[in-house]
Formats: sequence, C-alpha cells, structure tokens
Amino acid sequence: MEEAVVFYPAPLISHLFSTIELCKLIIKQKPSLSINVLTTTAPYDTSSTSDFISTASTTLPSITFHSLPTLTLPHTLLSSTPIPETLLFHVLHHNHPHVHQTLLSISKAHKIQALVLDIFCAQSISIASQLNLPAFIFFTSGASTVASFLYHPTIHETYDKSFKELNTFLRIPGVPPIPSCDMPKCLHERNDETYKNLLECSVDARKASGFIVNTFEALEPRCIKAISSGLCIPNSPTPPLYCLGPMITNTEEKPCDEECLRWLDKQPSKSVVLLCFGSLGAFSKEQLCEIAIGLERSGQRFLWVVRNPVSDGKENKPSLGLKEDPDMDSLLPEGFLGRTKEMGLVVKNWAPQEAVLKHDSVGGFVSHCGWNSVLEAVSGGVPMVAWPLYAEQRFNRVVLVEDMEIALWMHESVSGFVTAIEVEERVKELMESENGKRVRKRVMIVKCEAEAALREGGSSCLALAKLLQSWKGPA
Repeated sequence: MEEAVVFYPAPLISHLFSTIELCKLIIKQKPSLSINVLTTTAPYDTSSTSDFISTASTTLPSITFHSLPTLTLPHTLLSSTPIPETLLFHVLHHNHPHVHQTLLSISKAHKIQALVLDIFCAQSISIASQLNLPAFIFFTSGASTVASFLYHPTIHETYDKSFKELNTFLRIPGVPPIPSCDMPKCLHERNDETYKNLLECSVDARKASGFIVNTFEALEPRCIKAISSGLCIPNSPTPPLYCLGPMITNTEEKPCDEECLRWLDKQPSKSVVLLCFGSLGAFSKEQLCEIAIGLERSGQRFLWVVRNPVSDGKENKPSLGLKEDPDMDSLLPEGFLGRTKEMGLVVKNWAPQEAVLKHDSVGGFVSHCGWNSVLEAVSGGVPMVAWPLYAEQRFNRVVLVEDMEIALWMHESVSGFVTAIEVEERVKELMESENGKRVRKRVMIVKCEAEAALREGGSSCLALAKLLQSWKGPA
C-alpha cells in the first residue's frame, strides 16, 4: 500500500503558500510519498486562496488536493464580526466531520504516515487520535511565535486579566519581554470566542508528535533552545522541534516580466526602499497621504505597493478581499505622482515581492512583519522598518528589532496611525544612518546563515531528514 502524508492548512493565503512549499520540499526528498492536501473555502479573501489552489493543483500534479464542503456563514456573523479569526474558527469547526471522512477515504488506498495540521487546525488532533495517526503541527510563523503559542496556557493561568488591561511585559521563555498590548489583537480579550479557541489549540498542540517550523536554527537560537529544553511547556514533555526554513516561494522557477522589475534594473545598487504590506495589508486614505508625504520628503528612491483604502478615518485594518484597482490620483496628494516620477514607482495591489527583495537595487523594506515577508527579506539580505498591521505582527516586530536586530521600529499612535514625519525619519534612518548600517550588516550575516541552513549538511536539511525518518521510512 502506498505511503501518504496528509496536510490540513488553514485557508489563509500566507499559510497556503508555506504549506505548498513544505510539500514541495518533502516531494523533492522523498518522491515516493503520496502528498495529499485538504482544502477549504476561506471565510474571506476567497478569490486569492481559491485562485492559488487552482493554480497549484494544475502546476503540481504530484500533490492531490481534496476539497472539503463549503460552509455558508450566517450574514449576521459576517456583518458583525470584527476579528477575522472568529470567522476562520467557524469554518474549521464545521470541517471536523469532513476531515475525518476524507482521512478514512484516503486510508483505503494509502497508508497514512502522518497528518500535518496548521496551528489554527490543532483542534483536529483529536481526529488523528481516533484514527491512530501521528499528528504534527506546522507553524508557518517563527519559533518565537511557537514559544508564545505553547506558553499561552501558562500565561492564562498566571494572569486573570485580559491582555488589553494588563499593561505589563510578558516573560515568555526564549523571547524578549513582550508588552501585553503587542500580543495578537485576537488574544486581547480573554472572554472572546477566538481567545478561547486559540487557548484550546495551544493545549491540543502539546499532544502532537512533533512541531514543524518555518525557521532555521541560526535565526532564533535562544528561542529554539528554550522550546527544545521544555521551558515553554512546563511539567509536560515537549514534542520534537523540526526547523526546516526558510521556506519561501522561489520566483526563479517562473519568469516574471513585471514593470517594477524593469524599473528596478535602472536604479543604483541598494538605493530603493520597498513598501509592501502583505496579502491583507491596507490603509485608510488619510494614512496613504501621510505615507506619500513622508516618502517625498525623505528624498529616497521607493517602490510602493498601494491598495484601496479600508476606511475613511485613521484606522488601519486588514483588507478582506478588496481587489479593485485603486485610483491613485484621487487617493494620493495632488501632484505626488508627477513630482516623484524620477525617484519612485507606485504599483497597484501587487508586486513580485520575493523577486523584488532579491534585486540588487533594493536596499530597504518597510514591512508589515508577516513571517513570509520576514523570511523573504532575510533571504534577500534586506533590512527592514517594522510596521505591523494585524495578526501576530506586533509581536514579530519586538523580536525583529530587539532580538534579531534586523529591523528598525516604526512608531505609531495608539490607533496604529503613522505620521508623515515618522515615515520620513524612519526611511532616512534605514537608508542613511549608522543605525541603518548596523541592521544592514546584521541581516547580511543572517542571509548567509539561511543559505548555510539549506545546504546539504545544514541545520534545516538535517532536520528534514529526521522528520522523514520519524514517518517510518528511510529519508
């Protein structure tokens, strides 16, 4: 009977990217394994996830995709829920019986060696237990987030207040002191449904056969040691940790003839600042104007990816599927595009970020601190200005600035609004100051360490061999 591994990713575009990269990595090392991926319709941003799955199923015939039934969420839930994770968990809970049934179906023709669950899908570990399958948790984020996730039950028992009320620093093993306000927003209210779901995921994850993480040992050594030493799961055994990163989409596999790359070809080495904020990153119109003013005053060359605004005021929040092309003339200050045409390029909605970050002309990156973007910046040797917007990104910023020292801190108001003066000063600091040189030197060291991790005999290569061996077959 053919051996198989089943992956169950959360229906979030960044998580799907990482999952498919992991699948490709495993196929390359052990092509005899049958790779199966369970897919479900996202509760928002459905076009990008469905398009990606469609493309992947066509271009990667060695991966079998199994579509789980679609859940139509109640209109009242869609219109009243401010936290996207709440919608996500409604979908995942609906999927439980379908995941069970699909695994039974796959097992009729295959011997399932492992079920690999996304961190958001950790509650499905009970299904693996019922079917006597080893379950592994795949963290698409860094080891620092893993430490926080595993230590969450301990924090919950230590404090009786919500994070939004604590006003203290949280001491998580292997991680710099984290202001309680910088924990993911979906965890700020301990009586919220999403908080309770994530807490349950943290408890369930401890039952896994192992943790797979998209990081590498040299990037987060202190944190990885804390997890492996059992400090993040007090009084219980810690499953093995497999650090396989950096796993990023290799754009060299598909030629790209984008205007922005042709424009970069004409710019001096390390002279351009990229501003790009992830698959859901969007700003208010007022914030877009402040960014534009700050960039123009900075005098630095820039490549800026702009999406339609999400609100009229100063609030910045995730863009849940807003795909229409923005009208630059109405959104940006009058005359901005004309005045900056020799120093900058503004593109609509999307740019080939990984290819851009590897381009010789790019010398800085204003980033939302999403983990895929962080790894792409590290792999390109590009220092960052850390401007988090949602999810665990404020947590990531603390780690990037205080622990890894590969980013500068963008200072915002309590609501997250950033002034033109702050944009100007941080961009200039990154590109011109001694502080900017310091983080640039540090990120170049980390880039070399990332390359070493992926080479034969490197830490990530060895970790992959150990993972495959744990799946009852030779690597």
